[in-house]
Amino acid sequence: MAASSVDQAIINRSLIAATHEMGTKLIRSAHSPIVREAQDCSAAIIDREGRVVAQAELIPIQLGSITQTFAPCLSLYPPETLKEGDFFINNDPYHGGQHIQDIFLFSPIFFDGELLGFSASVVHHIDLGGGAPGLNPDAGDVHQEGLIFPPSKYNLDHDWNGGSFERLVAANVRMPEATIGDINAQFAANSIGAKRLQALAARYGRDIVSDAMDEMLNYSERRMRAAITGLPDGTYCAQAAMDDDGLGTTPVVVRAQVTIAGDAIHIGFDGTDPQVATNVNNPFASTFAAAVACAKSVLTDPDIPFNDGVSRVISVDAPLGSVLNPRPPAPVRARLLPSYRVFNAVMKALAQVAPDKVMAEGYDTTTPVCLSHLGEGGYNIYLEILGGGYGAGVDNDGCDGVDSPLSNCANIPIESLEMDYPFMRINEYALIPGSGGAGARRGGLGFERSYNIVQDGVQFATYGDRFTSPAQGLFGGANGAAAENYIVRGKETITLRSKTGCRLEAGDLLVVRTGGGGGYGPPEDRPAALHERDRSKGLERSK
Repeated sequence: MAASSVDQAIINRSLIAATHEMGTKLIRSAHSPIVREAQDCSAAIIDREGRVVAQAELIPIQLGSITQTFAPCLSLYPPETLKEGDFFINNDPYHGGQHIQDIFLFSPIFFDGELLGFSASVVHHIDLGGGAPGLNPDAGDVHQEGLIFPPSKYNLDHDWNGGSFERLVAANVRMPEATIGDINAQFAANSIGAKRLQALAARYGRDIVSDAMDEMLNYSERRMRAAITGLPDGTYCAQAAMDDDGLGTTPVVVRAQVTIAGDAIHIGFDGTDPQVATNVNNPFASTFAAAVACAKSVLTDPDIPFNDGVSRVISVDAPLGSVLNPRPPAPVRARLLPSYRVFNAVMKALAQVAPDKVMAEGYDTTTPVCLSHLGEGGYNIYLEILGGGYGAGVDNDGCDGVDSPLSNCANIPIESLEMDYPFMRINEYALIPGSGGAGARRGGLGFERSYNIVQDGVQFATYGDRFTSPAQGLFGGANGAAAENYIVRGKETITLRSKTGCRLEAGDLLVVRTGGGGGYGPPEDRPAALHERDRSKGLERSK
């Protein structure tokens, strides 16, 4: 029996609200600042067939591939084998996962003894072991990046809550209190999702709720197809590149082919450069998520739910052995760098058919700053994801000093940061005037964050980009400013590469400067009022 139009609307909004509540629970229950403050986490509700029907608006790269991460679990453990308290776990990049630090947990939801669906959560965990605390830029394979959980099934009562699996995890990480605490926050979020879905089933009946979830997928599919219909058929090609692989100086190129055929899109990446020896490889799940997220954001309205109905319309493939679909055991920790070049290349291809809906390249680079210190009480690991400037659009300037579109993390407030990490203090946190590319609409500004190191023995690690290939402008807009990192040690300034690690000394000043976004349209077309606004706010570079 199908739900009435009114009941369908109520169930739709209730499921989306449930995922938002799951995300809030996850953030408020978490131990680590990267979740509690930066909100590097996501949540979703999945139907009994394994299809994502609703998800919180948190981290797009984590959400866009949940089905691919979940499917290997379901293939190993069919629904009829599940019971109360069971859960799936997966962070294996070569079995549907992304990078190892993103742990996905899936909890079955039962109603009157029958499987109704699953609640899902994912958190970026600060440390999962591996060859270095928090971030290992020198990892030669995926095993050096941390503890791998292949698609597996455990039980909360038997294996967690003091059980053998929890003890195994705690014994293999440097900050067990933080890791176990954040996993428990995931279980708390999943529990909220289960309660909300069960409440809907109690009110409307299991069959009506299941039919409503089917219709949520169908609705997103219809809206997505309608958005594509009318675009000119054809194949549109574009490319984007990372500065290098972290070892040499040769750019690593991502090449995209976007084929529009009627009401469907295929995105391929033939000709993309081969996988590399360093960690800037992209598991296919991340490639898929980045490509779909770009196409949906460009072509559809924000009111269309981002669920598996969208994935029925957009297909993606990438050559095995390429940087976008590497063979194991290639390291993948920095997978968001090639993911952003996927986003950029697809955006440039779509600019050829929808120029008024796209934006110029932004800084579009995940810049993690990892500072770790081993003291008498054990490891203390700071990890924060920094952004930069967005690209400009046809009628808007790029956003200033925000995380990039696929990541969407908040910053960690300085007060919280200095309370949790006594080995350093923030020296400056400010926008960089004039760092956005000029244009009829200017690119967003990058920013500087600098750290005074107050104790010896602090280890710094990062992976970034846009040091030599800044964000490109579009339709005559200028490029954004490049990024840079350096250390001031006494009277010496030490320039750092974009992908590196080094030991810091007490008294060092670590400076991280992120890049700006590209401009859109010719700079001479910029209204004088916008120049005056930027000058009055100190956002233009002094002449």
